[in-house]
Amino acid sequence: MFIDPIVRDYSEHCELLAFCDLSQVRMDYHRKRLTESYGCKGEIKTYHADQFEQMLDELKPDIVIVCSSDDTHHDYIIRSLDKGCDVVCEKPITIDDEKLRAIQAAVDRSGGKVRVTFNVRWTPGATLVRDLIDKGVIGNVKHVNLEYLLDTTHGADYFRRWHSEKGRSGGLLVHKSTHHFDLVNWWINSIPKTVYAIGDLVFYGKKNAIARGDEAFTTYERYSEAPKENNDPFYFDLDKTPATKGLYRDAETESGYVRDRNVFRDGIDIEDSMSVIVRYRNGIMFNYSLNAYCPKEGYRACISGDKGRIEYEEIHRSHVITGQSDKELAKEQGEGRRKSLIVYPLFGNPYEVEIPTATGGHGGGDTRIQEQIFSPTAEPDPYFRSAGHEQGAASALIGIAANQSIKSGQPVVIDDLLKLNPEATRLNELI
Repeated sequence: MFIDPIVRDYSEHCELLAFCDLSQVRMDYHRKRLTESYGCKGEIKTYHADQFEQMLDELKPDIVIVCSSDDTHHDYIIRSLDKGCDVVCEKPITIDDEKLRAIQAAVDRSGGKVRVTFNVRWTPGATLVRDLIDKGVIGNVKHVNLEYLLDTTHGADYFRRWHSEKGRSGGLLVHKSTHHFDLVNWWINSIPKTVYAIGDLVFYGKKNAIARGDEAFTTYERYSEAPKENNDPFYFDLDKTPATKGLYRDAETESGYVRDRNVFRDGIDIEDSMSVIVRYRNGIMFNYSLNAYCPKEGYRACISGDKGRIEYEEIHRSHVITGQSDKELAKEQGEGRRKSLIVYPLFGNPYEVEIPTATGGHGGGDTRIQEQIFSPTAEPDPYFRSAGHEQGAASALIGIAANQSIKSGQPVVIDDLLKLNPEATRLNELI
C-alpha cells in the first residue's frame, strides 16, 4: 500500500528512508524485493522497533507511516509527533478512547498532523454515492442501512491472526468496521452522537465448531500442524507464496507473529456477528450489521432521504491478505466483482447510475489515495476525502462505543468518550 508507490511512482517527490519493525527478516525481505523489482541499491536503512526514536533522531524524517498492530498505533503516532514528524496512519487510528485522548493531546502540544488512510472513500462507486447525496438527488438524508458480509475466506482470515484478540485489534467493530463507519460518516457528512450495539461469537471458536459437529477441525492450534487428510476448508498454507513465507513463516521467531492459527481454537475473544444502531448529531439514523462467516463477500447500503432513496451494492471477489501488490490485488478483486447503484425518486421511476471503472487495489481507491499522500501536484479534491485525526477518531469511536455497549447492554454517548468539536455537526468541520 505504501512501500511500492514511494519507490516506484513518486521517487521524484519523496524518499523511503527506513523500515522499523520487530523482524529483521521482514525488513530484509522487502529490501531484497525492492532491489529486484525497482533497482533500489540498499540505501533503505533498517531499525528494530526498540530503535524507533533513534531512527527519528538520526534520519529526521518529515513523515512516519504507521502500519503496526492496532493497539500500538497511538504509541508510534505520539512519539512521532513529539519528535516533530507528521504521521500517516493505517486505519483504525487506535482501538480505545484512552488512546484517542492521548493522540489528541499529542496533536495539541506538537501542532503536527495525522492522516488516516480511508482508501474506501476514494473508490469510484463510493465517491459517486457522495456526489449524488451532495447534489440533493434524494433530498435530506434521514436514515442509512448498511449490511456488510465477510466470507469464509476473507472473514476467516481475521480469526487466524492477532486481529482475533480484542486487546490488540479492538475487534472487528474497530479494526474492520472503521472503514464502513467512516464511509457512512463521509457520505452523509455527519458526526456520530449515540451508539447501541449487540454482538457475539457464533461461528468461529472451538465451542461453536464442536456444536456444529466439526470437532475434527479443532484438534490443532495452527494449520501447519493440521493433518492433510482432514481436508480442512479453512487450511492456510504459509509456504504457498514467497510473500507469506518471507513475511510470516521466516519471521516468526523474531516477530512472534503466528499467521496461521486455527480459526476454531480457544482464546478468540472478538465477535463474528454484530449489529449497531447510531444516531448522529443532526438526527440521522444509521443501522449496521457485520457477519464474518458468509458464503459471499460485499455490502449493500440503502440511504433514504426525504426525496428518495439510493441503493448501492458491491459484491467482491474474496481475498486473503498476503502482501499483494496493487496489480495483484486488482487482478484478484476484478474477477467475480460487481457493483450497482440505483436511485429511487420519491415520486418517480427508479434509474440505474453507471459506475466508473478504475484500476488498482481496493477498487481503485489505493491508487488515488497514494497520489494524494505522495504527490505534491495531486489535483484538489472536491469531495474532501482526506481524513485527519478527528475524522479518524469519529469512525473509530463508533466501534469503541459499540464495544462498550455490547459489554454493558446500554447505549453509549460519544462525547463521554472523546469530545470532538462540540460546535460541529458536519464531518468536514473536523480535521
